[in-house]
Amino acid sequence: MSNNKINQTTATSFFERVGVKKETIQVGAGIPFGFERISNPNLGIGGVYGAWGRSFNNDELSSFVEARLERPLSADQKLNLADLGFLSRHHIPVDLTPEEHARLETEVGARLLVEAAQSCGWHPSEVEGVLIGMSAPLSDRYLDQISKAAGIPDSALKVATHKACDGSTSSLHLALNPAMPENRQLDINIAETLYGKKVLVGGIEGLSRFVGSSHDASALQLFGNAAGVIGVIPGKTVKFLAGKSREEFDVDGVLQIQMYYPHSHYNKETNVEVTQPRANNIRIAGLMHEPQDGSSIAMAGPMGMVKLFVRTGVQVVRDVYEAYQIKLKELGTTGKSFTVAIVHHANYKINRLKAKHLQNDGIVIPMPWLLTEFGNVSAASNMIAFLRELPNLKPLDHVLIDGFGAGTYFDALAIEVGG
Repeated sequence: MSNNKINQTTATSFFERVGVKKETIQVGAGIPFGFERISNPNLGIGGVYGAWGRSFNNDELSSFVEARLERPLSADQKLNLADLGFLSRHHIPVDLTPEEHARLETEVGARLLVEAAQSCGWHPSEVEGVLIGMSAPLSDRYLDQISKAAGIPDSALKVATHKACDGSTSSLHLALNPAMPENRQLDINIAETLYGKKVLVGGIEGLSRFVGSSHDASALQLFGNAAGVIGVIPGKTVKFLAGKSREEFDVDGVLQIQMYYPHSHYNKETNVEVTQPRANNIRIAGLMHEPQDGSSIAMAGPMGMVKLFVRTGVQVVRDVYEAYQIKLKELGTTGKSFTVAIVHHANYKINRLKAKHLQNDGIVIPMPWLLTEFGNVSAASNMIAFLRELPNLKPLDHVLIDGFGAGTYFDALAIEVGG
C-alpha cells in the first residue's frame, strides 16, 4: 500500500478538524452540519466535502446501534472498527419524520453544490452539468431538487448514478470517457456533451437514514452520512487517459442492497439501466441483490466484503494499468507513473489486500488511507479522498481513481490533472 498508516492519535471527529465550517440545520432539535472547501488554483480544481448528524466515535457507537436494533450487541457482533480504518461516523436522530428528512437532505445537498461551485470560482448559474452518485436517493427527483435550490440552471445536464459505492467514480468516468457502455445507451453521449464545460461530480450519501431500516449490526456500525463534490472541466482541468468499467452480479447476495430507485429488475445484456425520465435528466440505475426481508441492507461481514471485491477489483485495476502504459507510449511519456491512487474506502483491509496483490504483479502505486472520521460513506468516499489529496497534486500529475460497490460494480480510470 503506502506508508500512510491510520493515525489514531488525531481528533476522531470531523467537526474538530481545522478548516471545517460548522453550522446547525434547523430540523428537529437541530442537526450538526460541517463542511470543508478545498481548491488547487494551479489545477483549476476545487470542491467541498462534509457530513451531517452527531459524530459517534467507536466507543460511543454501540449504544446508538443497540437503540436502533432495540437489543444488545453480542460480543461477536461488535466490529473492531479501528482495524478497519474507521474512528468515527455521523448519524442523525432516529425519530425524524419523512418531511424532516426531505428538508434536511435537500438543504445539505443544495449547500454542497453551491460550495463546490464557489470553490472553483464559479457561480452556480455557470454550472452546465451535475453528476451525483447516490446509493439510496431521498426521492426520484432529488438531484433536480437540490440543483434548483442551488441556483443551477434547468438546462444543466443532471445525471443521477445509482451503483452503490461506485456511484461517484462511475459518474466521473461517465463525464470523461465517451466509450463507457452507458454513454452508448442513449442518443446523448454524456462525455461528449460535457467536454470543456463546468461540471460538478460527487457523491451525496444520507446513509444514516438508509441503514435505519436495517437489522444488520455490521451495516449499522460501518456506514454513516457524508458527501463530497468536486468541480472539473472535462478535457481541460481533468483529462481522461484510460479506464474500465465492469459488472458482475452478486448472485450469492454477499452484500444485499434495497433499490430505492426505479429499476425494471430485468436482467438482459447489462444490469445497468440508463433512462432519461425528464428533460436534461439521466438516471444510471444498477441492479442490486435485494434483501428478502425488505430491510435496506444485509451484508456478510467484513471478510465477506473482502472476498466480494478484491479479486475482480484487482483485475480491473490491472487492466487499467496496462491500458495506461499503452497510453503513455502513445503520448511519448513512458516512465511516468501515478502520483497517487484514490481508492474507495470500503475498509482498510480491502484496500491493503488490493495493494498487496498489485505489488505482487509489480504494480506499485501509493494508496493512502485518507478517511477515518466518516465510516464507510459509499459513493462519497472517493471524492472526499480526492479532495484530501488535492492540495498535494501538481499540474500534469496522473491519478488513478478506483471505485467499486454493491451489485457488483467496478470503475477504475487514469486521469491527468491540470495542464
